[in-house]
Amino acid sequence: MKISRRLLTNLLCVIFLSSAFQSQAQPLTGTPAPPAFKFTTPMPPGVVVPDSVDTRLGTLRFQGGVPDQASTDRIYDNLDFQRAVQAYLLALPVVNQMANRAAILAMGPANTTVPIWEQLVDSRTVELTANDNTPYTWFWIDLRKGPLVVEAPPKVLGTVNDIWYRWAGDIGFTGPDRGEGGKYIVLPPGYTGDVPPGYHVIRPGSLSVWIVWRSFVVDGSPAPGVELVKKVTKVYPLGQSATPPAMNFVDMSGKPFNMVGPGDFRFWELLNAAVQNEPTESLDLTTLGFWASIGIQKGKPFAPDERMKKILAEAAAVGDATGRTIFYRNREKEALFFDNRKWKRPFIGGYKFEWQPGVANLTGSAMYFFAATGVTPAMDTQVVGEGSTYPWTATDSDNNPLDGGKSYRLRLPPRVPVKTFWSVIVYDAQTRSMLQTDAQFPSVSSQNKAVQSNPDGSVDVYFGPKAPQGRESNWIQTVPGKSWFTILRLYGPLEPWFKQEWRPDDIVLQP
Repeated sequence: MKISRRLLTNLLCVIFLSSAFQSQAQPLTGTPAPPAFKFTTPMPPGVVVPDSVDTRLGTLRFQGGVPDQASTDRIYDNLDFQRAVQAYLLALPVVNQMANRAAILAMGPANTTVPIWEQLVDSRTVELTANDNTPYTWFWIDLRKGPLVVEAPPKVLGTVNDIWYRWAGDIGFTGPDRGEGGKYIVLPPGYTGDVPPGYHVIRPGSLSVWIVWRSFVVDGSPAPGVELVKKVTKVYPLGQSATPPAMNFVDMSGKPFNMVGPGDFRFWELLNAAVQNEPTESLDLTTLGFWASIGIQKGKPFAPDERMKKILAEAAAVGDATGRTIFYRNREKEALFFDNRKWKRPFIGGYKFEWQPGVANLTGSAMYFFAATGVTPAMDTQVVGEGSTYPWTATDSDNNPLDGGKSYRLRLPPRVPVKTFWSVIVYDAQTRSMLQTDAQFPSVSSQNKAVQSNPDGSVDVYFGPKAPQGRESNWIQTVPGKSWFTILRLYGPLEPWFKQEWRPDDIVLQP
């Protein structure tokens, strides 16, 4: 029998397609559960749940695929707990800001109260990784009544962040005024009115807005920069430049003051206050969904029952522990500045904390906001001589936590690549704030002319309960029984830093 060419081609196509389908289809093997009916089909592994499953939650029991009541309760408790821990980590930025705001507004109302550390920040100020090298000006404005004009002084380095801790703009040397000072107009979310010319425009994503800048020490004195800030700084509604309200500058230097937020149940109360009082349109659906799943939703009361209160309290404890683990024991290779040093980056995935554009780096965000304040591209700049960089470490050369009862040395190789200055500051691992010791300022800095260099130009910085003989100016006191970490700040980093031609040594335990 002869077969036509067309029929042969069609048969080959059918055979090919049948073979391809069979190779991709999931094979159905196994014995159907009795009784077997006319249309009973064997199920592949993973479709049918056994009557009991051993998990980290214990043994879960099912009746024909339906969980029993005890398993149902256990699974829902776990689901609520998991979501609460993730909600905690996602809320670290805003709760960080809410604690900051509450502390500052205790000094006086927004828009007219301007705390300023005239004699630098010292260890009495409990604040996440603040520095003691430059005078801070640190205040909050409120846009509920409309746009506000901020007149900024010259010779400052500053930024603007919203309540969600997102960067809205820079002021000063890295801002559009380039350190010459200028007038900024800050617009409420959704503002559609006219914007008059002559202003640098900032559009934050919240009604509560944090503005912070540093002035600089001149010939060893913070006074000239502070005087400039007090002379020039103004905040007033648009159209009221002729009659701006008086500014109340509050000197915060030397005063016990806490801006670090709680890690217990009160964390949720601060988060709820932010969600209720601020527009949430600019937040992503997933973040809002996590918060809503634990009872924090705009326009609705936050009223957890006793079961949920217990879960939220435990989730806060685990969330805080997770933040500490992500910060002090970070496992991401991208966190390291160098392949042969323990120094880590403050930003994993840039100042936006992204694995790639549009993909959030959740670890990077949680790590940063557990221990730091202030987000700006200037802290992550790759421009030689501009901005700043902040390598930090919580471990010695053997990757052990830094122990306040032991002595260590950090060697900075010759010619530290900075345009302005460098500093090394020690922080308490508990509070993430400057370590409180007999020293007002727990730091060593190139601003201090007494700091000694070695014959080759390198600088040794010492840490420990007692100063090494003759090296007191290069020593930072630590406290037995307390763990600590340090940040090496480089202001105006130069080309050898970016090319990694200059690398600080690891911190070495001393005999």
